[in-house]
Amino acid sequence: MVLTFIIVIFAIGFIGSFLSGMLGVGGSIIKYPMLLYIPPLFGIVAFTAHEVSGISAIQVLFASIAGVWAYRKGGYLNKQLIIYMGGAILIGSLIGSYGSSLLSEQAVNVVYGILALVAAVMMFIPKKLVDDMPLNEVTFNKPLAAILALVVGIVSGIVGAAGGFLLVPIMLTVLHIPTRMTIATSLAITFISSIGSSIGKLITGQVDYLPAIIMIIASIIAAPLGTKVGKKMNTKILQFILAIMIAGTAIKLWIDIL
Repeated sequence: MVLTFIIVIFAIGFIGSFLSGMLGVGGSIIKYPMLLYIPPLFGIVAFTAHEVSGISAIQVLFASIAGVWAYRKGGYLNKQLIIYMGGAILIGSLIGSYGSSLLSEQAVNVVYGILALVAAVMMFIPKKLVDDMPLNEVTFNKPLAAILALVVGIVSGIVGAAGGFLLVPIMLTVLHIPTRMTIATSLAITFISSIGSSIGKLITGQVDYLPAIIMIIASIIAAPLGTKVGKKMNTKILQFILAIMIAGTAIKLWIDIL
């Protein structure tokens, strides 16, 4: 049973982290429901919503930094976006992750379901064609970016998701950032957010350390591999994959909640 536990948790971490590196979403959009639903299928004791959010927060910390390291060259990391959105999302994630300990399991799942639904809708909104724009000419609304990041930080801190799966559609549809820059920069912002989320989850005792360590190991291996694949894929394919993932997750969670 111990071996089964290790294999199942490692597989969840590997798949989620591979997608994290490839799509720039931190992986929680997939790992949250996987950690909730898959372990019981193998006779493993089910995690609570609080445990899942705690494990996700710690794991995303390592998955995102591994992805950022792979994107460190090529000019895809927008430093101004990282400063404005990273600072705001760090504050928000600290507030959300600490406050999540006061919420019920149902409330945590409802928050996640709302986030996934909003992200799914945003991914299908038509986008301006900015992928051909030179990376050094990219501009954005700084106050709007900071406000949106603060809100994302608060709500994503509750579920330990670091907000990557919301940052991507926001950067694409609202701030009009090119896709590859969005993927790389959102990983950096997600890393900053996950620092706040992790601190909050650790302080409030919401982290199960063994599965968290297993998933961290999987992250370090899988995230860079996903990043390599993402660099070679067509940006429209990347957006389509992300949209389908988020929509499917939102539907499944709301079916269970309702």
